Amino acid sequence: MAREPGLTANDVLVAVTTLSFDIAVLELYLPLTVGATVVIATHDETVDGHALGCLLERHCASVMQATPVTWRLLLEAGWTPRTAFKALVGGEAMPEDLADQLIAGGIELWNMYGPTETTVWSTCARITNTSNGITIGKPIANTTVRVLDVRKSLCPVGVPGELCIGGDGVALGYWNRPELTADRFIPDPFGTTPGATLYCTGDRARWRNDGTLEHLGRLDFQIKLRGFRIEVGEIEAGIAQHPAVREVAVIAREDTPGDKRLVAYLVAENPPADLVGQLRALVRAAMPEYMVPAHFVMLKALPRTHNGKLDRKAMPAPSLGDGLPSAVAVDPRTPSEEMVASVFRGVLGRTDFGVFDNFFDLGGHSLMAARIMFQLRAASGLDLPLRVLFERPTVSALAEAIDALVWAASSRQQPALAGDRVEIEL
Repeated sequence: MAREPGLTANDVLVAVTTLSFDIAVLELYLPLTVGATVVIATHDETVDGHALGCLLERHCASVMQATPVTWRLLLEAGWTPRTAFKALVGGEAMPEDLADQLIAGGIELWNMYGPTETTVWSTCARITNTSNGITIGKPIANTTVRVLDVRKSLCPVGVPGELCIGGDGVALGYWNRPELTADRFIPDPFGTTPGATLYCTGDRARWRNDGTLEHLGRLDFQIKLRGFRIEVGEIEAGIAQHPAVREVAVIAREDTPGDKRLVAYLVAENPPADLVGQLRALVRAAMPEYMVPAHFVMLKALPRTHNGKLDRKAMPAPSLGDGLPSAVAVDPRTPSEEMVASVFRGVLGRTDFGVFDNFFDLGGHSLMAARIMFQLRAASGLDLPLRVLFERPTVSALAEAIDALVWAASSRQQPALAGDRVEIEL
């Protein structure tokens, strides 16, 4: 990594990855090996594009590694680098429009690829334009990449197969999971080193004529959503626990470019009126927020192929109402509520909600949250931290927070929003 993408003692790298993720290894150890400077961002800064942009400017940062959603947060907050800057993008597929925006800002852009099982990265590519698509490049040093068919034979150039990775980065296997280890970590049939192992990623790829790799998605139903690896079967199993649910299928949809969402399709028998609310609560109690579907779509039957298999590609696009709680919508009652509701409408692209409806239940997610707070800062003139929306995710509660800050400022009191906590006295 010090050679390519490259890092020198003159660089300042801002680390945004939590230490529980393998990607943090590069952010901490690589700068130390070359004498570069590491600036560790706080959690609040990593989820707030405005705050993160200020951090980058304050320390004259020259390098940062992050998922596509974090780069979008920065760009949506109006950040542009003032000096030479290198962006490493990984964790999930890089959208072409994001790449175009970063390149247009004069940024040296690198696309990084590598599953956790081959920590940290396995391939990389310098992206200078997207006219021929975005590749994941070539293997890094001490790494072997093979594209294999179902018989574990090498695929010719241009023929898709499973991406398998060997070399020094390959893990020993899964802890206390010998069956899974034997399935995913196999002897390298083409290796010359005794005991060489390949990790079968489950990713679909092919070699291009120019010698680079093109990533073609997953062979199974595992997905990447805003940097998180998600097994939709786990979500389906959780939803299926509800006694009214007969069948369920969960997929990721990107009906709006750059806005990928989880959608759950249901066939229910004698469903209660508040089934969607019950299902959200069921999933939320057992799984992290990013695994809660943004939409729940009720169907009479799940679409199937001519041979009876579930046809995930035939699932209909969700309508706005599929993400709305069943409670009666209450219209804005104060100027502050109207201001917040107006911003919600623009970002969410819908008007059918009330002041007590939860932003995240309406289909909102972390990237939308950053847009909300960016627009509210501009509309109110207040320095609102992003965490306020996560702790007060309704129009009513968010408007109360804004009113409290306005009152504190007019009374020449210290604003209650300070430090690491949100404390608003009403």
